This record gives sequence, C-alpha cells and structure tokens, in this order.
Amino acid sequence: MSQKPIPEFAETELWVVRSTLKERYGRDIELQLADTEVQIGATGMEWCPALFWSAKGANFAVIKIGAKRYRPIFYYHPETQLGTGTDAYDEIGDAVIGVLQVEADHIRKTKIKADETPAKTTDDARDGGGRATQGAVADAAPDKPDLSPIFWGD
Repeated sequence: MSQKPIPEFAETELWVVRSTLKERYGRDIELQLADTEVQIGATGMEWCPALFWSAKGANFAVIKIGAKRYRPIFYYHPETQLGTGTDAYDEIGDAVIGVLQVEADHIRKTKIKADETPAKTTDDARDGGGRATQGAVADAAPDKPDLSPIFWGD
C-alpha cells in the first residue's frame, strides 16, 4: 500500500466527465462512484477510486491511480476488459475521450467484420422445393450497441 491514499474524485473532475459524456451521447449519463483494487506498477495492489457508467451496450470505468493519474477501461463482459493502450493519463478529460474513441473504433471494426461475413439462411426460409429463399437470419442481438454516430468529431 502507498503511504498517501489516492484522493477521491473532485467535483471539477466529475464535471469534466459528465460534460464529455453529455456531449458524446446527447443526454446525461449516470455515473457511479466506487473503489476498486488495481495493480499499480511494482508497488502491488492498491485500492483506488473509480467512476463507472454504461452506455449503448458497453460498460466503462475510469480508475484514479494517483492525484492526477487516470486509467480508463471498457468492457462488454467483465472477463474481457479493454484499455486504450496508454497506462495512465494526466488529464481526466483525455482519459474519457481516449476510452470513448477506442470503444467506438472497436465497434466500427466489429461491424466491418460482421458486414464481411456472408448472410446465412434459416431452415425456415426454404420454399417447398427445399431451396433457400431471400430471407436471411435476423440479428439475434436486439440490444446491440447503436453504431451512429460513431464518435463526435469523426
């Protein structure tokens, strides 16, 4: 454990996050404050303040790992957490924008891969002679993330 505890999120930091999310999604996004245990360098595990939110099928966290140090992640399933490739940001706004952009890029790449996959026909979509009809399998994930707009500023 470190000698000095990591300070909680200040009101100005929360304002930056809320403002950035409102600009991104066009509405207020509920933030949840929490504490999480995180590996920080070689110093071992430390309890750190964290902000969590969910939007468009994804979950996000910004973990405060120092007085002005932030580590953002996002995930669709807790077993698969994705970061931005940057260990820590000095500005919380940069951390939020970074994780939103990486998640948007992830969605775009996933959509491109899905668009490149040929449509399959269902067994039910066959005519009397057993030939496949024009009907393709409908997307089984009605709650999938909205892809438009990908990210403001694109």
